[in-house]
Amino acid sequence: QFKLIVKNPEKPVASGLQVTALVEYYPEREEDLRDRLLLLIENDTVDIPLLGLIPCCYLEIESEINFGAVIANSKIISKEISIANRGSSSGTFKVSYDGVILLNIEPTSGVVQPKSIKTVKVDICTDVPRIIKEVIKVELEGHGGTEVWIKAVVVEQVLKVLGVSCGNVLKCVNFGPVYFGSSKTEQISLYNESPECMDWVAVLEDNAIGGEMGTDLQRSADAVLQDLSLKNRTTDVDISTLILCIPNQGTLLPYEKSVVTLCFSPKKFKRDFSVISHSLQQDYVLFLRFEAVGNKDGYLQALSDGATSITMNHSHHVELALTGTGLPVMLTFNPGPVIKFMDCFLGEQTQVLCILRNESESLPATFSFRKIAHFNISPEKGKITKKSAKDVIFSFSPHQIGTFKVKQVVDIIGTGLEKNNFQVSKMSFHQIYLSFIGVCKSKRKNILFKINPGITPIISNAAGQFVADGTGQCTDSAPVAILKSTQTQIHTHRINRNCEGDALIAFPNDRAASIRPSERNKKYRTIFTKTERYNYIDPEFSYTDCERLSKEAHKEYYADFISSLRQRRLQKDATRQFSIYNNSVSIGLKPAEGLMSPKISITDFHKEKPQFRMLPLDENCLLTSRKLAAIGSKSSIKEIWSGLSAIPSSTQEKEDCSLTLTSKQLHQILIGPSTMDFGDVCVYSTTARKLHIINNLLVHIWIQIGIEIDELQQTSPLSQVVPPLTKTHIPIVFETNTPGMFKRSFTYTINNQHLGHVLVVAKAVSVELELSARELILNPIPGYLAETEFRTTVRVYNPRNHPAEFTWKPIITDRGTAFSIQPVRGFVEAYRDLECEVVWHPGFNSPEAGEFNLCVRKGNTIKLKCFAKVTI
Repeated sequence: QFKLIVKNPEKPVASGLQVTALVEYYPEREEDLRDRLLLLIENDTVDIPLLGLIPCCYLEIESEINFGAVIANSKIISKEISIANRGSSSGTFKVSYDGVILLNIEPTSGVVQPKSIKTVKVDICTDVPRIIKEVIKVELEGHGGTEVWIKAVVVEQVLKVLGVSCGNVLKCVNFGPVYFGSSKTEQISLYNESPECMDWVAVLEDNAIGGEMGTDLQRSADAVLQDLSLKNRTTDVDISTLILCIPNQGTLLPYEKSVVTLCFSPKKFKRDFSVISHSLQQDYVLFLRFEAVGNKDGYLQALSDGATSITMNHSHHVELALTGTGLPVMLTFNPGPVIKFMDCFLGEQTQVLCILRNESESLPATFSFRKIAHFNISPEKGKITKKSAKDVIFSFSPHQIGTFKVKQVVDIIGTGLEKNNFQVSKMSFHQIYLSFIGVCKSKRKNILFKINPGITPIISNAAGQFVADGTGQCTDSAPVAILKSTQTQIHTHRINRNCEGDALIAFPNDRAASIRPSERNKKYRTIFTKTERYNYIDPEFSYTDCERLSKEAHKEYYADFISSLRQRRLQKDATRQFSIYNNSVSIGLKPAEGLMSPKISITDFHKEKPQFRMLPLDENCLLTSRKLAAIGSKSSIKEIWSGLSAIPSSTQEKEDCSLTLTSKQLHQILIGPSTMDFGDVCVYSTTARKLHIINNLLVHIWIQIGIEIDELQQTSPLSQVVPPLTKTHIPIVFETNTPGMFKRSFTYTINNQHLGHVLVVAKAVSVELELSARELILNPIPGYLAETEFRTTVRVYNPRNHPAEFTWKPIITDRGTAFSIQPVRGFVEAYRDLECEVVWHPGFNSPEAGEFNLCVRKGNTIKLKCFAKVTI
């Protein structure tokens, strides 16, 4: 079957030349052939093997498919098995699997073309934690049977709270004693011990069992029970102001750790005036829950089942207890708080020794005195350890005469929380007020008299004309006496009798002030002769005539400009008022003009409980369980089933639905349940379940459902815009024509960004009917007559979701049958029952036993046995 075509050379082949031989192969049957070709070179012989192979397939398949570690989140995940054909002809394969863990294997058979690869998709469901180790059998053409192992490890999504330094699991964080108004921080580490990313959020449980708010745990139980007013007050306190968690939301990568800072800021709760409490400290026990976003399966499953009492089930969460004690600042002053200094004169100093004592048994106190005039403190700042004292000297050094009553502020320094950026820093968190009282007296001073050659004073003595100088100090400015000339006509020179009346008069001793630059429009004259005085004007510093005119024009320009603005504003206001009152209803009367305001007493104010905000506006504010419950109850009241938009239409809806939501916001959107179990569903029937959507946000959200499963194609609508604080649902419709177990998942998106999924579980079965009894005994009625029929009933139940058509068929024996049943055929509606009557007709040689077959169309068949109890 091999043919050699060659022309052998007659002469030796020169160097660089070649001889070509052609071998042809013509197979006559399907078998591989072997032969050889002899090549004679001079005295040597070379064997060249010839192989004739029939075209065949050569299939290869992977021996193991490993999904790795995955999260038990009720999701369908897939992987592909590659079947490669390395041969020259196509080959067939067939996959078989006898287990129940692997959901879907497709295709189970096929043909692989030469030099190509065929993939087989294998699905598993991550509904429960387990280790998957399954084997599937694959029949490959030319290789026989082979096994492929499918492996996976399905684990729970675990979130742990660890210590930053030690790395151990934390159950409780003890802040210890902290002053009221100050803050203390502790750091913890959140650890995502799972192979997938996790969005988490922190929720403060303010209604947890075992929590304490401001209770002194060192007191006896009877003493605590008597102080019930504090318990009633703390129920209305927003405890998110006591605990700060930074950050309080986020995303953790697989096996990632993230440091979280907890800040404890205790606040003193005021008790009723009628309650006398000697307790100074207030103990706190709070619970902080870290949980995965969207973990509300227990709540939504209860909604689907129609439960009236719903309890939350937090599976993927970790709880951390927080304990701490709030203490007041117990810093005493002896003497104090009113400190009186001894009287002193100007320039002198008095001191008072004060003892500062820290009465606290747990915490030190850092103080700082604020600076005030006339008083000095040494030292101004310092630190006093617990149960110790420190001497402080208060000094009174007055700088002027008088009585001084001042308030001295003492700042207590500690770590506090800044309201703007939520950072912990050193600050004054508490103030203590002291009252300082000091008197500065004036010294007696002898008055010296000196001769004044000027004007005669009011007081004169025999020795001459003197002026009393009480201070003996020079003044900063020269004395200038200014009088109106119309009031002094004494010694007026006749030349100056007709001088202007607005001229100013200068005393003779103001010569030092007369040479300074003055206003040119004012004239000064002497006091007696009214002679015009000479005023020196420095040309280097005074304005020229042009400069004075320019300055006046400048002032007048800006005055006119401001006046025009005022007139324009008044004109606009008048126009506005005219437009308001120029209507047929208002006649221009001012509201409440002439009416007296009512007198309100303090008894008219009713004490109202503070209302929680429906949504924390501050991203640094913690979510609390009571806030979430209040928001959820408000959303449940506003229930909308129809009329919602499929896409955002208004401007507000488009703006809201384009937002990227945070983990805290996603936690307040409930969509589920995440697993929808339809139970037993008849083939060729339609069943619907509700997919609940609860929007607890103050913005619109856009929900879009993506369904590629044939069994769920009747689901509608697939898109909805849910208004704020609204509850709605989308009916998920299931219909199948194939009996068997069904597990598939579909996805949904929030605002076209955030992805979620829902697992659909159903068992497709055929229609089925059940009987209330498989055997019936027909008894006679007491006092019955001969040939009286015996009667009884049997009930037919339909446990399925589809109407069932049935027919009663009697089983006829050799003796025949004496039993009948009505109705012979009919329908039983879904989840309903039907009562059938069985009658035994007595007669000669009537059989006392009979059987019927209940035949359900496209369903099961049940046998009913009947017996007539005849008594003689």
